[in-house]
Amino acid sequence: MSDLDDLYQEILLDHYRRPRNFGALPGADREVDGHNPLCGDRLHIAVRLEGDRLAEIRFEGSGCAISTASASMMTEAVRGLPVAAALSLADRFRALVMGDSPPAAAEELGELAALGGVRAFPMRVKCATLAWHALRSALTGDGARVSTE
Repeated sequence: MSDLDDLYQEILLDHYRRPRNFGALPGADREVDGHNPLCGDRLHIAVRLEGDRLAEIRFEGSGCAISTASASMMTEAVRGLPVAAALSLADRFRALVMGDSPPAAAEELGELAALGGVRAFPMRVKCATLAWHALRSALTGDGARVSTE
């Protein structure tokens, strides 16, 4: 394994073992539940908006290491962003894990690039993108329960 692979593994394990922004969000403006039936991941995403800015985001639930790490990393990456920027980041992240972006694009995503390796495992892509699908649903206001199926 390369030094970069080792670093990425360490980042993912850290976010899985000590997820950031985990817990309830009293006063949330929007909330969405997400489910990945193939892996059993269940997430609840809650956001609080201030105008057009994502002021606060938290998640609850249970899932595999990739799902939990992705949700944790996502909350750190999008908190404080304007809604349009958070949605753009979600698109770029999806392109990374689906293998639809050039390798250089991963550099723009910072720590999120650690999840890029899941593209080699199609079943794990659903784990990595579940929180992001829920985020999109919350920010676009449709509030629909999301599923990877």
